[in-house]
Amino acid sequence: MSAQDAAAPAAAGPPSLAAGALPAEAGPAPLTGPALAITAIALALGTFMQVLDSSIANVSIPTIAGDLGVSSDQGTWVITSFAVSNGISVPLTGWLMGRYGVVRTFVVSVILFTIASFLCGISWNLPSLILFRVLQGGVSGPMIPGSQALLISIFPPNRRGAALALWSMTTLVAPVAGPVLGGYICDNYSWPWIFLINLPVGAICAFLCWRNMKSRETPTRKLKVDTVGFSLLVVWVGVLQVMLDTGKDADWFSSPAIVIEALVAAIVFVAWLIWELTEQHPIVDLSLFKNKNFAIGAAITCVGYGVFFGNNVLLPLWLQTQVGYIATWAGLVAAPSGVMAVLLTPVVARIMSRTDARWAATGSIIAFALSFWMRSDYTPDASFGVLVIPLVVQGVAMSGFFVSLITITLNGIPPDHLPSATGLSNFTRITAGSFAASITTTAWDRSEAMHQNRLAELVGGTDPNWLHALNGLKHAGFDTAHAIGAMTQQFVSQAYLLATLDFFRISAWMMLLLAPAIWLTRKAIGGGSHVAAD
Repeated sequence: MSAQDAAAPAAAGPPSLAAGALPAEAGPAPLTGPALAITAIALALGTFMQVLDSSIANVSIPTIAGDLGVSSDQGTWVITSFAVSNGISVPLTGWLMGRYGVVRTFVVSVILFTIASFLCGISWNLPSLILFRVLQGGVSGPMIPGSQALLISIFPPNRRGAALALWSMTTLVAPVAGPVLGGYICDNYSWPWIFLINLPVGAICAFLCWRNMKSRETPTRKLKVDTVGFSLLVVWVGVLQVMLDTGKDADWFSSPAIVIEALVAAIVFVAWLIWELTEQHPIVDLSLFKNKNFAIGAAITCVGYGVFFGNNVLLPLWLQTQVGYIATWAGLVAAPSGVMAVLLTPVVARIMSRTDARWAATGSIIAFALSFWMRSDYTPDASFGVLVIPLVVQGVAMSGFFVSLITITLNGIPPDHLPSATGLSNFTRITAGSFAASITTTAWDRSEAMHQNRLAELVGGTDPNWLHALNGLKHAGFDTAHAIGAMTQQFVSQAYLLATLDFFRISAWMMLLLAPAIWLTRKAIGGGSHVAAD
């Protein structure tokens, strides 16, 4: 999207159904002239703003953490809090749009998102920023599907392809702009502005959309909402995320608090499963997993997106904390992957309209694995070009991964179940990304500690290389304490490098292991339509 990034392109399935709206043909006449252009731009701005905020913080974490006086791994809570609350809110989107109308739901969501962005910008410490990011993610659930459904409804039937193209390109450009813009703002202004820039955009979007579309509201009806199921969902996902975010600092299961959190998450998860399987109108329709394509496709998407999201968090973190990159340049390293995805996604979608999506999915997974494996050869003095090349390969992977997996996942789903299916697949994907971000930073630090211990065993004390380096620093003017400190810092940097390379190699193998599972699904041909990826 995201996501990075976090937002991503996706395909296969009627957009209006995916958003929980009525088919476009049943609504008012399409807009024309300047009103159409202005409204389309306003809706695109809403999409851009939400997707941007899912990726803009990735390169800003070291800056935010330093300014708030916390560690960088604690700073990743800024990413995970937004992602998990956004994922939880997705299952409610269809009910909100059916109960209050697509236009009203979308505009209120934009207004609340803008207010939450302001609160993020004036945060005074990490807990307040996390709280406001939770709010920001929670209210943003209807923004992506709402903007997509409304774009479809305002265009005439013969130009809905253009509407889909505009929507898709917006969701692709935002992840490219996010890291670069976030880095530039942090380096030249201050980090609160990565949130405060949403204020004029949100105000313009909400004003224009309400002004031009309030008379086009979709029919509303009283709908029952599964409050028990939703409450249980919030509890088990929220508690599990807190456990993953705080576990490392609390030394995991040696801490009573972590043990209690794990037990609560497990018990509530089981209760949620039982409730959703027996509820007549569940908030999450778990019966969809009876469809083989949906079950396998959703599982592959979760693992693949989790690996992808974890790498998107780790790379800028490593570049800024260990290699010495400023936030702007860390963002520029990531930018080519988005540019490549923007250029290739329309081509891949066109090819998939005639060929089996499993081939595109397999090729994308292999490209992801190649990209991660190429990164495992990074060195601390690698040039900008060397750092960028694997990200270009990742862009090739992104262009086909999301569009093909959504096609496979939704293949065979009845039209009346598409809203539930897209909501569930997006919920699992977004939640997997938030969990992966926490797991990534924990695994990285643990691997670093292991490598540092091994380096200390190999070098130190009476080791000739150690003594030679130590004496060299003393001759350069360092006293013994400062010379040992400088050597220790070199050990730490080298240990983090080895831990980073280990993570890249493991990521490559995890992606490769997903490739055979693609062929356990049924053949799926993309139809060229799109659904919301967030």
